Amino acid sequence: MLTQAKREFIEFMMGADVLRFGEFKTKSGRMSPYFVNTGNYRTGSQIAALGKFYAACIRENCGRDFTAMFGPAYKGIPLVTAAAAALSSQFGIDKPYFFNRKEAKDHGEGGNLVGYQPKDGDKVIIIEDVITAGTAVRETVPVLKAAADVQITDMFISVNRCEIGQEGQKTAVMEVKDEFGIEVHSIVTVRDIREYLADKPEYATVLKNMDHYMEQYCLF
Repeated sequence: MLTQAKREFIEFMMGADVLRFGEFKTKSGRMSPYFVNTGNYRTGSQIAALGKFYAACIRENCGRDFTAMFGPAYKGIPLVTAAAAALSSQFGIDKPYFFNRKEAKDHGEGGNLVGYQPKDGDKVIIIEDVITAGTAVRETVPVLKAAADVQITDMFISVNRCEIGQEGQKTAVMEVKDEFGIEVHSIVTVRDIREYLADKPEYATVLKNMDHYMEQYCLF
């Protein structure tokens, strides 16, 4: 169901040129008629607003029931920072956050994690942008597990593309749940985006391309 909050988030992404329509090659190698590039957020007001959207989603699904928030490098870094700040300022939920470097630092404090240092038994949630084929999750989980014996319970993303994953039988989100036991929560889904565009005649061609793509690769 396309709620007002979802509508506002879609318009926010479009206004920031983050949700774009055209022809784009995704990380999975598919040619997609739409693309979500959180790297296009570039102002203080945008990242502040984005943090509030994520914070609302986290509060609704997890409340305070987690230890820390992790943002995978590179796009997850501003996302987890903004979400942590908004959780504190908007809802009084003050939780530590951390992120990784792509390469371990060999001087100073060393290591490849910045911010909170996870401990055995911690309940960690991941803050990311999107999941297409689940590739990024499979890269992230070993990073966290190598740091400590943590429990990774939930993952929060901007858009669930609802696309079939590596095995071809389930969506990437379903695979992440089955493989790692991680619940994935999205602020909006591709179905929400399609519903939003449906009553806008200027997006008729985009809608047709999305329907064709979703028929091929999406599972609901």
